[in-house]
Amino acid sequence: MSDDTTPAQSIKAHALVLGDRLHLRQLSQVEVLAQNPVMVDVSGGGFAVLFRFGVAVFFDVAPVAQSAFLKQLEHLIRDPVSEDEFERDDLEIRIDPERGDSVEGGILYISDRNTGRLQVAADILAKSVLLSSYEARIGAAFERIEPLAKTLKESGRGARQDRELVRHIGETMLIQHRMVGRAQVGDKPEIIWEHPELERLFLRLEQEYEINERLTNQDRKLEVISSTAETLLELLQNQRSLRVEWYIVILIVMELAISLYQLLFR
Repeated sequence: MSDDTTPAQSIKAHALVLGDRLHLRQLSQVEVLAQNPVMVDVSGGGFAVLFRFGVAVFFDVAPVAQSAFLKQLEHLIRDPVSEDEFERDDLEIRIDPERGDSVEGGILYISDRNTGRLQVAADILAKSVLLSSYEARIGAAFERIEPLAKTLKESGRGARQDRELVRHIGETMLIQHRMVGRAQVGDKPEIIWEHPELERLFLRLEQEYEINERLTNQDRKLEVISSTAETLLELLQNQRSLRVEWYIVILIVMELAISLYQLLFR
């Protein structure tokens, strides 16, 4: 990729959540331009940066070319998202050697079209759109768990809710695993270790998109959902245990009554 640019040059970038995971080791029939993260050429113009946590970031790719490219990726996507449900985040990038690397008015200015700079921008954009996707899921989880707590409070019952509560606990654990383990949201990308001169750009973008703040906020919400679900599940299990104990007491009393009857009336 050439580094010769003019100050007026502009690049349109956008990130899409394609699914749960991208199996990049099986990637073929595309020209790989760079690694860590993987940057590939897109037939029809532009290029894309692909992330194994299920996000693709497109640079100057027309809609028709994007649709054709996504069809090429279909066999690599686990649990794909339908096209009308794509979570999307956009970024305008302008090449301006006089400004250097900066973010102003939501526009990223970079000094040249260096591949590393675009990979850093793609990393932040991918993590931002992934956080947006999980923010929506966490918000929905909050709405689902509130009626469960309210029902238990009002009726004191909820024996049929235990499976749903376990599902909530599992969902929060899965989201935490994907954000921290697979996507490594909050961590510096590998390219920073290879090119430390790009760290300032990474930190500026990380601050612009409030990555750490959003991650902390999501962690807190996940903790609330998880602890609430666990508390409700424990209460339901205690109710069941208490009910079983009463059944045992009743059976003992009945057995004693039968024995006493036999002793008195034989």
